[in-house]
Amino acid sequence: MKNAEIIERLKDKKKVILTHGNSDMDAIGSAYGLKSAFGPADIYAPSGVDRVARMVADKLDIEILETANLADYDLVVVVDTSSPDLLQCPELVIPPNSLIIDHHAPTGKWEGMDFHCDETRTSCCEIVKELIKEAGLQIDRKAGLALIGGMLTDSGHFQFADTRMMRAFADVMEECGIPMDEAMQLTRAPVNMSERTAAMKAVGRSKFEKVADMIVAVSYGSSFEAASCRALMASGADVVFVGSQREDEFRVSARATQEMVRRGIKLDAIMGQLSKETTTDGGGHGGAAGMTGIGDAEAMVHMCMMKTMDEFRRIKATMEAQRAASSEGSDE
Repeated sequence: MKNAEIIERLKDKKKVILTHGNSDMDAIGSAYGLKSAFGPADIYAPSGVDRVARMVADKLDIEILETANLADYDLVVVVDTSSPDLLQCPELVIPPNSLIIDHHAPTGKWEGMDFHCDETRTSCCEIVKELIKEAGLQIDRKAGLALIGGMLTDSGHFQFADTRMMRAFADVMEECGIPMDEAMQLTRAPVNMSERTAAMKAVGRSKFEKVADMIVAVSYGSSFEAASCRALMASGADVVFVGSQREDEFRVSARATQEMVRRGIKLDAIMGQLSKETTTDGGGHGGAAGMTGIGDAEAMVHMCMMKTMDEFRRIKATMEAQRAASSEGSDE
């Protein structure tokens, strides 16, 4: 859909804006940006929010519903969610022609919906910011903080940012009068003992393999997958997969360094391919992705490792061929 069509659909309708399970700051920031500019609207997180998003929502006094009847609204909007499965609420039926706004690689699972996706964007909040400005509306300070919070977290605090995201971030800062220290403090949460312990256990349980100078590490636990990913990367891994098990369901979080992304690692493609092979749900971005479904977490992270090893071998072969071609050229 074109932006003008999306803006027209958002006008003057009573809306409910849904976010994915364990909603992150990009999802909540996108939802609040839309609510602020295109109200009336409610934000509904059917499967809860993560710790950072909850902290920021409390700071900014953003109301997030834990239950809602979709039939009470004129329009259902879903943000930052590449598949209905990621809502993690099987009993929730999304009406046909609902509006989907996303920035992940399309999964093809939103058939029958009004789907808008720009997978070149680092964050969904950038898309929302663009919609607000194209509608000729102002971004108030609270919405500005929510939007830059989403940009910050989805870019890994600028580690994965591109020039468009940096410009969008600066535009919001300037319009809303937000200083950088306030922006950086917004999403900074103290690391509690449970998170630290989970990360340490994940490092202790980790296994790794290497090809040339590339290392992939895997681990598993019961919670705090993102913190465990960061701990494994801090210990020297280039690509990491951390799984957790909750009864029959598993969740896998994956991260890769920007150097690996530049060399050709695409975690969204790895997760997407495995999802098709295992009838699960996965996707994300080149440097950060996730997968959920019914199955064994330890087995899933092992399959992720094997797929990554295949990619490492492909990258190694390509690099060796390039060096050989360069050497032949210099000998002539």
